[in-house]
Amino acid sequence: MQIRVLFFGILRDLTGREAESLTLSEHATLADVVRHYEERNPRLQALVPSIAISVNQEYATLETKLESGDEIALLPPVSGGSGEPAVTDRPSASIVREPIRVLELLDNIKQPEDGAAVLFEGIVRNNTRGRRTLFLDYEAYEPMALQRMNDLADQAGKKFPIRQVVIVHRIGRLEIGETSVAIVVASAHRGAAFDACRWIIDTLKRTVPIWKKEHFEDGAVWADGEPFPADIATGEGSQSGRSASK
Repeated sequence: MQIRVLFFGILRDLTGREAESLTLSEHATLADVVRHYEERNPRLQALVPSIAISVNQEYATLETKLESGDEIALLPPVSGGSGEPAVTDRPSASIVREPIRVLELLDNIKQPEDGAAVLFEGIVRNNTRGRRTLFLDYEAYEPMALQRMNDLADQAGKKFPIRQVVIVHRIGRLEIGETSVAIVVASAHRGAAFDACRWIIDTLKRTVPIWKKEHFEDGAVWADGEPFPADIATGEGSQSGRSASK
């Protein structure tokens, strides 16, 4: 069978490609895919324990059986459709390439029944660990990232007594001082809005497949991502001798 494999962030740099077709045996699993790339690119071996893998835009385990035509994405730890989100009473998320108009987001979400509207704004700073930052490049596995962001908004509405959430993340080149991500939460009371906003950004930075490349005066590197949560399987143990499910 034939599948399509996508590479993001540092994995794209190491493989020298964004995507490729791969032919596997009829009963192959994700473990077979990981082993294939470990054997052909030793530089990937050190990264495999920290990467997550998705099948058709859903996180999956190494034992997952594959079918012809599946889309597999190898996802390094994440960094923390386009267009403006619609103004409705339903949670919404967007991925954009143009500057985020944060004050417009804040004004649009407010309703008479709200007692609080909390805005979190992630901003590109001019330094990282003592090195002067020139600009950042963000990239995303867009269909999956958008789905995960909408899921976060839905989950926040169930976990906290809030009315509405809007999440907007920008990708592409961002200059110093520009907004990379904006989250707005509206609710009757400030405590719920603050709690929900903090939970959303913390979870987004660990689970949504968006990465950033930091450009310095003396070179560029992919930012170290936070480890994936325990409920998302990674490539750890892919060479441990586990047998593939048939």
